[in-house]
Order: sequence, then C-alpha cells, then structure tokens
Amino acid sequence: MDSDGTYDARGTHATPVPRPAVPPGSAGRPSAPGTPPRPAQAPGVPPQPDGSAYLRWLRTPRPGAQPGVWRFGHQPRPEQEPEVTPTRQLLSGALIAFLVGWLLWSLLWNGYLGGWWVLPLELFLPDAWIYTEDRIGNAVVWYGYYTLIVLGIMIGVGRIGRWGEVWRRFVAPRFRRPAPQQPAPAPGEDPAQWPQLRDAGAQAAAERLAADARAGLMRDVDHARISRAWRSVRAGRNTIGAFSDSVVRDGAAACPHPSGDRDLPARAARHDLATAQVRIGTTVDDPRNPYAYRGAGLGIGPELLGTSLLAVGPAGSGKTSSVVWPIAEALCLGALAGRAAVVVVGAAGAGLGPAEDYDVVVRVGHPDSVYDLDLYGGTGDPDEAAAVLAEALVGDLVDPHPGGDSRRSTTVLAQLLGPYHAVHRRFPSVPELRALLDGAPGPLGALRKALQESGQEAMLRELDARERQLGHPGDPGAVIADRIALLDRPAFASFFDTSGQGRPFSLRALDHPVRVRIDLPERGHADASRILARLMLAQFMASAAAREDRSLFACLVLDDATGTITPEVVRRVQRLRSANAGVVLTLRTLDDAPRPLRTPLLGSIGCRMALSGLTPWDGQDFAEVWGKEWIEARDVTDRQIIAETPLGKTVHMLRRVITGNAPTARAVTVRQVERERWSASELAHGVPPGHAVLSLTDVRGEHAPPLLVDLRG
Repeated sequence: MDSDGTYDARGTHATPVPRPAVPPGSAGRPSAPGTPPRPAQAPGVPPQPDGSAYLRWLRTPRPGAQPGVWRFGHQPRPEQEPEVTPTRQLLSGALIAFLVGWLLWSLLWNGYLGGWWVLPLELFLPDAWIYTEDRIGNAVVWYGYYTLIVLGIMIGVGRIGRWGEVWRRFVAPRFRRPAPQQPAPAPGEDPAQWPQLRDAGAQAAAERLAADARAGLMRDVDHARISRAWRSVRAGRNTIGAFSDSVVRDGAAACPHPSGDRDLPARAARHDLATAQVRIGTTVDDPRNPYAYRGAGLGIGPELLGTSLLAVGPAGSGKTSSVVWPIAEALCLGALAGRAAVVVVGAAGAGLGPAEDYDVVVRVGHPDSVYDLDLYGGTGDPDEAAAVLAEALVGDLVDPHPGGDSRRSTTVLAQLLGPYHAVHRRFPSVPELRALLDGAPGPLGALRKALQESGQEAMLRELDARERQLGHPGDPGAVIADRIALLDRPAFASFFDTSGQGRPFSLRALDHPVRVRIDLPERGHADASRILARLMLAQFMASAAAREDRSLFACLVLDDATGTITPEVVRRVQRLRSANAGVVLTLRTLDDAPRPLRTPLLGSIGCRMALSGLTPWDGQDFAEVWGKEWIEARDVTDRQIIAETPLGKTVHMLRRVITGNAPTARAVTVRQVERERWSASELAHGVPPGHAVLSLTDVRGEHAPPLLVDLRG
C-alpha cells in the first residue's frame, strides 16, 4: 500500500512456503525451561502472503469526478468555494456577541430595563405556582424561567456571533475521533467476490478468484486482466466455458499476457488499474484553479490520452521523468492487463524504463539489437508504403500551411516501389531504393528487363514516367534520394532488412497488447533520428486507423517530437480519437514546429501542458488557445475626508498624528471583466519549478480548464 493508499503489487505475490516438518512426538510437548519457543517457519523465509492490502485497494471507493481527477479514494468538493470568514473577524465577532449578551442579561437582571420581561410568566402561570410559600417550588419556577431567558439570549447572540462556526473550526476537531474502519461490503456488492461472474453462472470461477484474493495471490494487474477477459466474454468474442475453465485451472494467473508477465519489475509512479489512471501530480490549492480541483490528485488515463497530449517545456523541466515515463509505465501495465498497446520512441538512454518492461526493444544502429525495424510498416500495398515513407522522408519539407501535402513525393516513391514489388514480391532495401532514386542505369535497367519478361505493362508505364522525370527541375526524387542516404550508413547496414532474414518489428502488431520501445540513435545521427521519428509517427497513425479490433487502446509516446510536426500529422491526429488511439508528444519549444502549424496543432490536440520555464512567445500561443473568461473585478478607491468644522479638523489632526495617515473613505466597485485564463507573462514567469499548467479534454468532449499542477506531488 503506497503512502496515499494506492495498492502496489510489488512483492505481494509469493508461493506459500510450507512450515518445517515437526519431528514425531514433539507436537504438544512443552519446551525446556529457559529455551525460546519453536519458530513457526524457517529463519529467513518471508511470511506467507496476505490479501488484506489487495482487498483494501479493491474496495476503496472511486466516485465519478471531473476529467483528470485522481479517483482512487477521492472526496468530491463543491463546485463553488464556500465563504470562509477570516479567523480574526470570526473570533472578534464571537467575543463581541458574548459581551453584548452578557450586558443585556445584566441590564435585565438588575432592573435597568424594567420588569416587562417577567410578564409572560405572570400571565400564563397561576398565582398559586408563582407566589407560594414553598421556597423550593418557587425557586424551580422562577429560576427555570430565568434559564429560558438566558438560553434565548445565548441563541440569539450565538447566531449573530457565529458560535457554531467557531465550534466547528476550532473546538470540534480537538475532540474528533479517528474515522471508523469501513465495514466489509455485502457479498452481492463486494468486488472481491466477483458478483458479475456469479450472476452469469460462473460460480466456480468466482470462488477460485475470491480464494486467491484472500490468500494474497491476486494483484491489481490480475484483476484488470481477468476483468478485461470477462468483458470479451460478454461482448461475444470468447465463450464463458473457456473462460471458466481457465480461471478454475489457473486462478489469478488465468488469461495470461503472451509474455507471461503479471507485473512490471518495479513501478516509478502511482497507478490505479481499476480506473486505468496514473497519478502525475497534485492540483495546487491556488485561486486560479477551480475550487473542485484544488488539492486533488491529477490522474491521466486512456479517456484523456484518446484526445492526445502535447507537453512543451525546456530541457530539465521534467517532461520525461514526470510526464512521459509515468504515462508509458501505465500503458505497459495496461498492456499486461490486455487492454492497451504502447509504442515508446525516444533517444537511447532517455530514461524510458528498463528493457524488462517491454516485449520488444528495437535499438536502431546498435549491433546487439535483437529486433529490426520494418521501413514499410508491414504493408504489402505499394501506394500505402509510398505515402508513409514519403511522410517520413520529406514531410518536414512540405509547405507548412495546413493545406500542404506530400503527394508529389508519394507519387515518385510509388513509381519505384510498385514495379519493384511486382518483380521481387518484396520492397527494396535502403541501398536498393537509394540506387533507384538516384537513377542508376544498372538497377533501373534490370528492373525494366524483369518487368518486360513478366509482362507487367502497367508497371512499365510507372517506371517510364519515373525515368522521364529524372533530372528535370523540380523533381522531388533528388531530395528523397538525399534523405534516404541518411539511412544508408554503415551504422544501419544490418537494419531495415526486407529479405525476410531478420526479425523486423511492424506497427501492424497494434492488434495485440504489445509493449514496444524504440531507441533512436541521437548521437551522431540526429537527422536520421528525426526521419525515423516521423516514420514511426506516420506508421502509427496509418496502422491505428486500419485496425479491425479497436477494443485495445493504442498509444504512441514520442519523447522528442522535434521535426515531426507536419501538415499530415496535424490532420490525422484528430482522427485517432475515433480509432481508440492517441499520441503523447513533447517539445522543448513550439519553435520546433513550423509557425503556421502551431495554432492548428494546439487546436487538434485535446490535452495541452505548458511546463515551467516556457518562453513568453510560447506562452502567447497557449494563452490564445486557452482563451478568456469572465471574472469579477473589484476596484478599491480611497478618498480623503475633508473636515469642515473645528471639532472635525481637531479629530482629523489627532488621527493623523496617531496613525500617520490622513482620514480616508474607501469605495469598492465590483464589475465583470474578461481576461485571459493564463497570460503569456504568467506562463513564462508565474509557474514555479516542477509545476505545469495543464488543460484536459476527454473522448466524450468534457474538458477541464487550465490547471496549475505540482508534478512533484
């Protein structure tokens, strides 16, 4: 259990260790005098697992909340901030009310206000009760009446002096007892008893899972994975019989991930697998934040990442450690639970988690890399491969206005990829493609001869068109050849193999709950790294939209999106929402994106984050996108009071001598004004280190205004 009550599965699952055998005849025998009692288990063996931590995590309430609120154990707050009287004003008012009540009772008791206040007693009670020789009865009647009068005065002055608020704020907390432990829910409502399985007739499966939970064999990832498998049964993609057999046989380990892993080796952030949220910080108790968000944890989940996220901040502001890595870790846990597929792209050694957290690690340019990268995204369609490859190679050279595209470059590549694929049933390798783009007579002649021999007349026309354009002014083939030459380097000689001899990874695998990390060769190959980053982004957007099974949430996490923002990316990023997919992009500054694309980019992405250290011109773009709001402005004016009488002048002179200030009258004007939610100056200079301003939009269209968040909380 984490410090905030979040269940942590590390170290909670262990195989029960049998107790050491007791020698025959030793059971029940008293120990010798002075000898310690026999230990229950062997020294150094950990205690048997206990499921209490898991059960507490599972039974913790998760009420519905606004987008971005960490729902685990959340206590909702009202939308509007209640009026809180300042402490000094509250205590002074309570004291003055007490003194007024005391004075009023003293005046009544001593007869300074007359005897009218005893008339009700004389009118409504018989004289035999009031004027009697029984001193005890007489005292009871009169002093009882006095007590009622005192209570009435106390109630009146107590309301005026707000004694009830004084009690609640300063006295009651000292006598408050610890909250009683939450009772166990009813069997029909206890999530640990799996009532949904029992209602569907899978009693044996529910009993096995409940027993594993009590024994400490169940983890939060197991619960999420089995819940996901049960939803697939309800959706008709699996049979209840196969599901029940697997659960009864394997218990908490049923319906495993293809890797066999049931958790990550370690966790760097706080996760709640029941809501698929990861906590990345705490909303600051600041007047600029809505009252309902102040002090609440900030949780990010697929419902927010489905609208994509852009984080902008300089180096050292915490983009990778505080935002990218926690989100990537949450998506890896989601993949183990069978409900997400994640591809994390970044520079080698950028701190994106250990290799053990991933199923596939592609280390481009590293000779020890087990996996290769498919340059064509696993497609067999030459036109689709040409479009994706053109976006990767020359997408940043296209007219940066939103209407720009790379159709000419796509046509050039299609004129070569189509004929080559028709002859060899595969796409060309990087050296072969470079030679074809350069117009080398040998490769082009061999390709033409093979097409003529196989009777591919349509492909011959494509090749003829390409040869006619060679060397003409404005031919994009030369630029594409220069770009492809950046990948035709000795460091990449063993990569991008198309012969089928290697183990290429393709983003067509997004139909499966896969965890992938791609390390880019930043050092010495910065231009090649940007090409590969654009390639991954283009392939992801094409593959995510082409998936048949969209029940898995697919996400691409790009640690540094410098040079990848193109008109095609801006157009396609909005379409990911309907494909149950999203991207996480980070930039050091918005200057890393073309100026005409900055506003469309911020408008197409639902979650925008400005970290501390932002420049004023970057802050201006965020301020324009976040817009303005109506607020209540209070203008206070002090006007000097001019005395006209000698007595007034004397009093003003004494007041000036005592206070040092001239007597003034204060006038307050309240009006509604429109102002920016966060100005460029506030974003540049008013965000403390380790903080960020974040606006959120979920896939249903609900949104949260810009929030000041402490990423270290």
